[in-house]
Amino acid sequence: MNLEQLRSFVEVARLGHFTQAAEQLHLAQPSLSRQIASLEQDLGAELFHRARGGSTLTTAGESLLPLARRMLADAESVRRELAELAGLERGRVRLGATPTLCISLVAEVLSAFHAEHPGIELHLSEHGSRRLLDQLESGELDLALITTSEAGSAERFRVTPLLEEELVVISSAAAPAVAPGASIRLREVARLPQIVFSSSYDLRSATDAAFAAAGLEPEVVLEGAEMDAVLRFVERGLGVAIVPAMVLIDRPGLRSVRLEGPVLTRSISLARPRDVAATSAVEVMQQTIADTAAAFASRAGASMRSVRG
Repeated sequence: MNLEQLRSFVEVARLGHFTQAAEQLHLAQPSLSRQIASLEQDLGAELFHRARGGSTLTTAGESLLPLARRMLADAESVRRELAELAGLERGRVRLGATPTLCISLVAEVLSAFHAEHPGIELHLSEHGSRRLLDQLESGELDLALITTSEAGSAERFRVTPLLEEELVVISSAAAPAVAPGASIRLREVARLPQIVFSSSYDLRSATDAAFAAAGLEPEVVLEGAEMDAVLRFVERGLGVAIVPAMVLIDRPGLRSVRLEGPVLTRSISLARPRDVAATSAVEVMQQTIADTAAAFASRAGASMRSVRG
């Protein structure tokens, strides 16, 4: 008998229906049914009268219900006490990230962290990598997700590499593919109508430098857009754009093709001050970021890899 089984039992008892309980618990109904069946087997008694219209408690189930509720309440009390001792019921985390990370990785990180630690106050600063490092040095931030490789040699920061990802060419999924194969050369991209980012983006500097190094001048149809706008304009078929691979995750309105000749990549790292001790909340946030980054890499395929130590 474990807490997950008890939680499932209490929810079915409350709602009187396995399907509704599974939805509330965000479980597949077969999984919930297996938990209840396992609990019944452990206890040697049926807990529900199952019928097409719903489920009602047996005598054994009625006896177990107050005990199960008390055990779950005790477990929650213990969890809260331990969390308070660890400093995770109060406090704050100030996280900085670049715009491309804010709409992808950071959204997942903050969602996961807040679900586990709703009492922690979260602050987000969205800027380019250089500005984020300035804020980190001045004490305005606890952590910063950056995309510039130069930061790794800065003695005043602890920099942990997380991901290495390719920049890919995106186009509207509703339009014909921009290349017949799985990749496209930069000189071919230069001939396509392009949407380019604001000059404040690190990404803009990287792509401009790549075109210049190849002696190419891209055909620009729109310049100076922010990331959200660029993705929406591409979805509408206004042009193509060069973006980090991770922004394609969960965006069915876009298709991507990998670059070759040259392949453009960027490194994503987590930076924190070297001489400042991290609070428990900041340490947990670091772990949440590392775990989420690794999960992103597993979903992105060949265009992204985890470099987590």
